[in-house]
Amino acid sequence: MSRQTHAQKSKRETRMQPEEDPEFQIAPMIDILLVLLVFFMSISSTEVLQVNKEITLPVAKDAKDAGGDNPGQAIINITWNQFTNTGAIIIDERKFGGPMDIVQELQRRIGRNPMMRVLIRADRTVRYEFTRELLKAIGNAGVANVTFSVVDKDPTAATPAAPAVPGA
Repeated sequence: MSRQTHAQKSKRETRMQPEEDPEFQIAPMIDILLVLLVFFMSISSTEVLQVNKEITLPVAKDAKDAGGDNPGQAIINITWNQFTNTGAIIIDERKFGGPMDIVQELQRRIGRNPMMRVLIRADRTVRYEFTRELLKAIGNAGVANVTFSVVDKDPTAATPAAPAVPGA
């Protein structure tokens, strides 16, 4: 029979015994999931459509979806005051005096993303002349991709109109 040396005996005594069942560590998994949740919440909050309650979008039943995802999109909200016959331009909650005042802001954004798209959310009461001046300013800024936001149904119409009766 072989005899163990003192070194072999002490090595065997100091060695840790393996656990029978390794346990699943849930705490690190929860930490990772919370970090991912915060990350995706912060990313998705930038993609939420900016809504302005003062704007009633025009109706266009045959409009097509612009499609595509463009991270450099600028949303321009246009409100119209019918009493003073003036329009207000709002980009990212910042008001501009007139159409030509937005040129520098748009040029700055184009410098960051040359493929930037402008989405115009104009109230249905905005005068054509004001929209035309806005489009000229957007063109002067160098923006080539412009889309208009519209709805396919009239949200103000509670019930459909009765059909016209011939001869009445």
